[in-house]
Amino acid sequence: MALERLGSSLYEALKKVFRASIIDEATVKELVRDVQRALLQADVNVKLLLDISKRIENRALKEKFPPGISRREHVIKVVYEELTRFLGEKQVPIKIEPGKKKVTMLVGIQGSGKTTAAAKLARYFQKRGLKPAVICADTYRPGAYAQLQQLAERINVPLYGDLKAKDPVNITFEGLKHFNDRDVVIIDTAGRHKEEQELIKEMKMLEKKIKPDEIMLVIDGTIGQQAMIQAKAFNEATPIGSILVTKLDGSARGGGALSAVAATGAPIKFVSTGEKIGDMEPFVPSRFVGRLLGMGDLETLLEKVREAEVKVPEKKAKAILSGKFTLTDMYEWFETMKGMGPFRKLLKMIPGMSYNVPEEKLDIAEDRLEKWRVIIQSMTPKEKENPKVFNASRIKRVARGSGTSEKDVKELLKQYSMMRRMMKTLRRKKKLPFFGKGLPLEFK
Repeated sequence: MALERLGSSLYEALKKVFRASIIDEATVKELVRDVQRALLQADVNVKLLLDISKRIENRALKEKFPPGISRREHVIKVVYEELTRFLGEKQVPIKIEPGKKKVTMLVGIQGSGKTTAAAKLARYFQKRGLKPAVICADTYRPGAYAQLQQLAERINVPLYGDLKAKDPVNITFEGLKHFNDRDVVIIDTAGRHKEEQELIKEMKMLEKKIKPDEIMLVIDGTIGQQAMIQAKAFNEATPIGSILVTKLDGSARGGGALSAVAATGAPIKFVSTGEKIGDMEPFVPSRFVGRLLGMGDLETLLEKVREAEVKVPEKKAKAILSGKFTLTDMYEWFETMKGMGPFRKLLKMIPGMSYNVPEEKLDIAEDRLEKWRVIIQSMTPKEKENPKVFNASRIKRVARGSGTSEKDVKELLKQYSMMRRMMKTLRRKKKLPFFGKGLPLEFK
């Protein structure tokens, strides 16, 4: 992924500072050159790039640092703070009160990923206990309603649209009446204009008639520095609003888009970081930079754990703690891990782990987890509840049924035995990781 390449380049630049025997002017200037090279490869505007380089160099060499921290630590702190400032410095607050409907209208040029973003936003709010709904007000693009319907059904979020109607304003009014009991209503509008001025004109017209609580401009992260044109025009056109940047997972221009938008002063509220419907997160510059630099993001990791946690009844949890840990329980744990996202994304949130694990090992770990899930699915209920019944013929049958090898099945059973022993060791502490309300679950 492109942003991972930017992050690894910045991480390598900082590693040189960590390894340097002394931190002098030459070391700082080499760091600045490395940062420039990384940002240039990420399609960051040259003027912005030179500005941040100058600030890093001046602060690192001239700024007095408090007693108790070394020059090395001061230089790292300066890079972190300047990159955070560069991308917007502060998080845009997300204010939605349960029981009080908030209307958010998405606008954007054709191909920006607006329809998918509408479903991702709905999923984001749904996971936080709110009741979202979506309105399809795109009456121009063939298939827009069908696409949004498919996405909405996947996450069990209601959708309103009218394939026969041609007026997006009337559709929206009817949809808002239909969703009077919802916490947040997301309106997907048509992105049929290639000229930004036409987009702004239509946005103003819809805003005047619909009067949404928020207008959110969806910008394609792959357009790089061109994002500045859209963001600037949007920011000048309306005093309310925010930005959602999509497709940050697969383009070398993602850093350029983020920095270009931030330079206009337009608030970036959300970023879409993957293809899955759950790959949407609030844009917090400090957390984002922390992950890029390999410093981790424990807050987001904990949020993911809470979202993906499996609520286990107390009786079952106590049974697991006493050693009655079955393959069914193991399968549920795998499902929890899968719900939290790919290993590589989770590792980016753990300080010091982001760029220290080889890519091939990550691939092997993810493939192994998926293989084990399929193997357990191929077992009988009796085998899942009591793995002791496994013999050579059962192992052979499960391997054949799951499309894996006998060695893979034996490896899973070995891993299960190790996990079961680990659960037993937790009996004295009466703590159960990965399951239940909170992390870990405790019993008195």
